[in-house]
Amino acid sequence: MEMARPLDELPKAHLHLHFTGSMRHSTLLELARDHGVHLPDALVQDWPPRLRATDERGWFRFQRLYDIARSVLRRDDDVYRLLREAVEDEAAEGSRWLEIQVDPSGYAQRFGGLTRTLELVLDAAARAASAFGVGVGVIVAANRTRHPLDAKTLARLAGQYADKGVVGFGLSNDERRGRARDFDGAFRIAKRAGLLAVPHGGELSGAASVAECVDDLEADRVGHGIRAAESPRLLERLADRQIACEVCPTSNVGLGVAQEAAELPVKRLFDAGVPIALGADDPLLFGARLLPQYELAREVYGFTDAEVAELARQSIRSSAAPEGYKKELLAAIDTWLTAPS
Repeated sequence: MEMARPLDELPKAHLHLHFTGSMRHSTLLELARDHGVHLPDALVQDWPPRLRATDERGWFRFQRLYDIARSVLRRDDDVYRLLREAVEDEAAEGSRWLEIQVDPSGYAQRFGGLTRTLELVLDAAARAASAFGVGVGVIVAANRTRHPLDAKTLARLAGQYADKGVVGFGLSNDERRGRARDFDGAFRIAKRAGLLAVPHGGELSGAASVAECVDDLEADRVGHGIRAAESPRLLERLADRQIACEVCPTSNVGLGVAQEAAELPVKRLFDAGVPIALGADDPLLFGARLLPQYELAREVYGFTDAEVAELARQSIRSSAAPEGYKKELLAAIDTWLTAPS
């Protein structure tokens, strides 16, 4: 019987990873101890926590745990450590390009303001990239539960660093509490600066949420997007325009979008021609990084090695990586696929 090719050796891009959510669990525990932060049982002995965000109370619990985890980042050294470890973990899983998403306003009070926070993250990302040979881009993300004027402020800031490591502008948090179209002004600012538009949509809300990201924000990719499968017409549009969905299976199950991974229509999107970039979202809260998402593709969704290789290609093509680096990675994927299994 032919053995499957090792997925950790498959070159790939990771395009959906949140800053605090990328932290190692062991690092969370250590920093909490060092800084005297009390962690709830859900982040200690009951980790990974049981989460369901399909109702308002469930999302509030998820957000509360995320905010507690964020509070352990107190010093510049903590930020450098988080990025160093996150990129080291990416390298171990075969990820050769990472786009990590951060909302600087969530850390600005502690690190000297929005600009100082973003510069700290960018420097930490650049050092980690150099240390582990993984390309790293930063996505500045606005919070859809805050005022659209706050998003415009972040979009202008992101644009100022468009040639210094910022590659995209996002929109995160509970999509049921903020319509994408309300943030069109911020995304126009980001687009004019040459940044990719990468808002969240189609996670806790349906296909209409994805369509709004595409129509009103001119999304280049959609964070999650899994529920686009509810509309065949929308799938056709995404495929025609090659707008990628950053699909995060473990996260979708963790937040109650599906009861189990097998229920998610990942293969339906793929077969419809919609580009997919598998992502881990928040490994700190869901307990799984990028590699297990590729394992699900093979073991649960029935992707062949050739199809898994195409998933990796789609992640790279949909990224903000330099064109020369993309060609290098695509060639490396071909080598992986043609090597004896």
